[in-house]
Amino acid sequence: MREAVYLWEKGEYPYPFAGKFRPNIRAYLHEDGAERPAMLVVPGGGYMLVSPTEGEIVAKRFYEAGYQAFVLTYTTNMFRNAPVRRQALEDISRAVRCIRSHAQEWHVVSDRIACCGFSAGGHLVASLAVHYKEQKAKTGPYAGISNRPDAVVLCYPVITSGEKAHRDSFHLLLGEDAGEEELAWASLENHVTADTPPAFLWHTITDDLVPVENSIYFAQACRLAEVPCELHLFMEGPHGMSLATSQWAEGDFGADSIYTMEQQWRTLQVFAGQQPERIPEEFKTAAKAESLPEFAAAWNKAVGEEEVQNGRKADASAAQWPALALAWLERIFAS
Repeated sequence: MREAVYLWEKGEYPYPFAGKFRPNIRAYLHEDGAERPAMLVVPGGGYMLVSPTEGEIVAKRFYEAGYQAFVLTYTTNMFRNAPVRRQALEDISRAVRCIRSHAQEWHVVSDRIACCGFSAGGHLVASLAVHYKEQKAKTGPYAGISNRPDAVVLCYPVITSGEKAHRDSFHLLLGEDAGEEELAWASLENHVTADTPPAFLWHTITDDLVPVENSIYFAQACRLAEVPCELHLFMEGPHGMSLATSQWAEGDFGADSIYTMEQQWRTLQVFAGQQPERIPEEFKTAAKAESLPEFAAAWNKAVGEEEVQNGRKADASAAQWPALALAWLERIFAS
């Protein structure tokens, strides 16, 4: 894994309460000189955080399959202090442009750049897929470079702001007082066109947090717009299954996976210095952490990560999704 590549210069990133955090990508690159497709992994977290359970562990799976892999840590709204609005979309838009602009250096095939998003990260990826034309880069380092993914992989994604919405994701994204126009813009099944990139989706029918209809709606919209699409529904399983493997179930998300937690750490640092009364009692130890590993340990204790881990179970059926997605991507990229 390479050091973080920051998407915004210091002083350029406008989101409040982020402290020293800036959105970034981490790269897992083959060094053999061969040109390879790229996969940008976008973890979920309800637009509240960027979950380490869907970052490095997923990137390495695509890396092992021959991809140049990247993980995006994007803007989230941990304490409901400022809605994310379009900032996360600008982050992922710039991330795709960054990868494409470094295609020669990073040995990436520039017209084979896919994005793989989970839950709210799936909403972010799908937002780019349908709204990429809105994110223009007329000046600056990425002027004239396309931000359109060549394919998207959506894993139990948040899609609709309608009846089957995961409401909290939209509250953190747009604010609890979001108007009908904003919610309609963020209800992605209504914005699929013939220009939308090909999409692969998977979901479990028993998902108790983000209803399976979210994936079905997007797949239906792709079919109507004649966008190449593949949808896999697995019989059972909870929300947030990541790779659904024993490695995931045992809580092994990768030795360096905690880098996705930097924004949480930096945000708590800001509140500890400016508004300590806003920090919930269970997170006060984490707020005093002097390093990211120290913070991650305190955070995981506060949220009961050990108990959560004990409830995770590998699923041989759902664990097939990366192989299915890779086979589909091979077909899409060959067409």
